[in-house]
Amino acid sequence: MVSNPVHGLPFLPGTSFKDSTVLKFDAYFQEDVPMSAEEHYRIRQVNIYYYLEDDSMSVMEPVVENSGILQGKLIKRQRLTKNDRGDHYHWKDLNRGINITIYGKTFRIVDCDRFTQVFLESQGIELNPPEKMALDPYTELRKQPLRKYVTPSDFDQLKQFLTFDKQVLRFYAIWDDTDSMFGECRTYIIHYYLMDDTVEIREVHERNDGRDPFPLLMNRQRMPKILVENAKNFPQCVLEISDQEVLEWYTAKDFIVGKSLTILGRTFFIYDCDPFTRQYYKEKFGLSDLPRIDVSKKEPPPVKPELPPYNGYGLIEDSAQNCFVLIPKAPKKDVIKMLVNDNKVLRYLAALESPIPEDKDRRFVFSYFLASDMISIFEPPVRNSGIIGGKYLGRTKVVKPSSTADNPIYYGPTDFFIGAVIEVFGHRFVILDTDDYVLKYMESNAAQYSPEALLSIQNRVQRQEAPAPGLEKEKQQEIENVVTQLPDYPKLSEQGTAYAGSGSPFTGTKGRPWIMDQELSKQTKEDPGVQELEALIDTIQKQLKDHPCKDNIREAFQTYDKEASGYVDKEMFFKVCDSLNLPIDDSLIKELIRLCPHREDKINYHHLVRAFSS
Repeated sequence: MVSNPVHGLPFLPGTSFKDSTVLKFDAYFQEDVPMSAEEHYRIRQVNIYYYLEDDSMSVMEPVVENSGILQGKLIKRQRLTKNDRGDHYHWKDLNRGINITIYGKTFRIVDCDRFTQVFLESQGIELNPPEKMALDPYTELRKQPLRKYVTPSDFDQLKQFLTFDKQVLRFYAIWDDTDSMFGECRTYIIHYYLMDDTVEIREVHERNDGRDPFPLLMNRQRMPKILVENAKNFPQCVLEISDQEVLEWYTAKDFIVGKSLTILGRTFFIYDCDPFTRQYYKEKFGLSDLPRIDVSKKEPPPVKPELPPYNGYGLIEDSAQNCFVLIPKAPKKDVIKMLVNDNKVLRYLAALESPIPEDKDRRFVFSYFLASDMISIFEPPVRNSGIIGGKYLGRTKVVKPSSTADNPIYYGPTDFFIGAVIEVFGHRFVILDTDDYVLKYMESNAAQYSPEALLSIQNRVQRQEAPAPGLEKEKQQEIENVVTQLPDYPKLSEQGTAYAGSGSPFTGTKGRPWIMDQELSKQTKEDPGVQELEALIDTIQKQLKDHPCKDNIREAFQTYDKEASGYVDKEMFFKVCDSLNLPIDDSLIKELIRLCPHREDKINYHHLVRAFSS
């Protein structure tokens, strides 16, 4: 008696199959293919499962990879009807070599597995002999090798394939197209396959290069080197080139580091290769020296963007923001400067330089705002003058005429003093007078102003007060010598400037201006050498009372000081000293020269002039 393979117990009459016993049959069905010229029908192989526990059935088709057909479970597990009366299939209805119809499809059962055969025979069913599984004709046609109509050549390609299989020469090349419009220099990798003498060109992509990551520039193929004369007009774009149109193909000996070759109309320059390629060329062609060639190009210096010419509207910095960003922002302001100098205004009285007679009597009030470095101009109205007074210029920064749009230089508080010429948008103004707050500001910030500005203010004070009959010549010379030590000293000796007398708020000790006295005291406190220099000058001047110096020392030095900087070269300094007849001991002169300020191989001669001035 046959036993159940699940639990090993024999099949007994009258027992129920509740142990998931399944019968398996091999079958196939034919499917029409109406829209194909290569196949008219298709044979699909399936497995039919019969479940004894509830007399249900299912149809499964084995999945074939890349078949393009929806396979797997064709009919899910259920009881299937066999006729129009609604009778269901029973396991007694299944046998080999019969057709069954399920949902309009006819399945041909050709065989069953061993368990099913033993089970059916134990139940007294006579099984038909097994049949061969029908094969799909199109699938069998695809299994046959393709026929090649190629005439065999004398060259043994099989030997070349077996010898050089998986051996590839790798070259690094560049394509320089910078001569053409919008061209650039791009890098490529050229692969030469020794097994079949084919060439492949791959692109080298970098991050954010703006190009599609397409891997190949040229697919793997044989490349013709020289074509026959009649093949120049060969339609290569639609037909494949054969050996009849080519005289010579590219071979491994054509790819040499340091040489150029033209492929598909592009000239590639090979600048390097990998170690395997170097070893192959050394063994095959005897080329042992294949150095890498440096093809890197230095990037040109960045071009500095040029600002367009200033149109005269608004500030230069504010207008330039439109050239830097798409949405311009206001230039940053010095907040600390605005807080410190809030409500601090310097006012000046000015006249207009104009050839028109009516403009000579016009007066203007300049207001300089220290918080923002802006200037406003107001013209006091004059009755019956024919000119409407009022606001002449609103608050704005005024650019000096010598500055450029790239580096604008604005007028500052140090540019405003009595006698200064201020050019405002093509109009020239001369400063005539200041208010008392300007005098206090200049007194507290004397180091920022030039000597010319300080002297102009001193002359203004002199005119306000009753001037003295005059100072002695010695005091005038001493004051002038002190002024020469201030920074950026101009040639004041030619201006013939008079100084205020004693008792003026701008007058200090020894008849010097108060500002000059402050500068000297500041320098003496900071540098002890200044005090020693002043003592030496006093000693020399005491000896000169009996033997005055007859030579004009100042003119002798100014002849070589063409820039009027107060400094001359050391060689020229000693040359001038030797040419002068100085009635003083040589040791004092050497000590005086040692104490004179030096700057880049130059000596300040004003201390020497002060010492020997009578």
